[in-house]
Amino acid sequence: MSNIDRRTYLKSVGGTGVALTLAGCTSLTGGDGGDTLTPGTASGFPPFEFVNESGELVGFDIDLLSAVVEETDYQLGEWEDLEFGQLITSLDNGNIDVIAAAMTINDERDQTIDFSDPYYDANQAVLVREEGDFRPEGREALSDRPIGAQTGTTGEGEVDGLVEDGIISSGQKSTYENYVLAVQDLINGNVDAVIVDTPVAETFVANRAVVTAFTIETGEEYGFGVPEGDSDLQEALNSGLATVEDNGTYADLTEEWFASGE
Repeated sequence: MSNIDRRTYLKSVGGTGVALTLAGCTSLTGGDGGDTLTPGTASGFPPFEFVNESGELVGFDIDLLSAVVEETDYQLGEWEDLEFGQLITSLDNGNIDVIAAAMTINDERDQTIDFSDPYYDANQAVLVREEGDFRPEGREALSDRPIGAQTGTTGEGEVDGLVEDGIISSGQKSTYENYVLAVQDLINGNVDAVIVDTPVAETFVANRAVVTAFTIETGEEYGFGVPEGDSDLQEALNSGLATVEDNGTYADLTEEWFASGE
């Protein structure tokens, strides 16, 4: 498991995007102890997945999937670090075998891929500048304000809802490759709010000059994405999840990555 002081993360990247070149896929290649899975993620979503100051891909999802796969007959291969919007396509194309990227289970995605059992619950937080005087208390208070989110996320869906409801115009919507860039744009004053998953928002609040103005209750559940119809892998991951929850590993990882004051 990776042990890292996550308070150093956002400072180390300086609010800029990060890129990680990983080894090519070896999708489901046979090996000692079972098939090797090529996992895919999208860094820039701390504390679930990000690149630390040493250039290592780390985070809750990284450690959790590693622990889960250790409880199966599969082995974990080299990680592919992609843009979030590329993950499902890469899974469908066989370039990766499993997605671990704080991906919300929803009907639209479930038409294309399958999911493991849920492993984390979240809602959406609306971040604003800490030193600013803009403190909205609900969606209507975002009227005529530029709002940002990461492309392909539930946060973007919430921004789209603001456009559909006439609260903001389409021109006031900004999307980003990752939330590090979105939050930096917020701090720089280019948008007035960013909508992001609550556990990720807490990490930014702890490390950057932003605060949570209010929370949108969405009742999301994250799951590992697997190819549609791959019931063997789905069942193996579900069994592994149950094991790490029962043996205390899940609680240990939650404490490591989400404990207050870390």
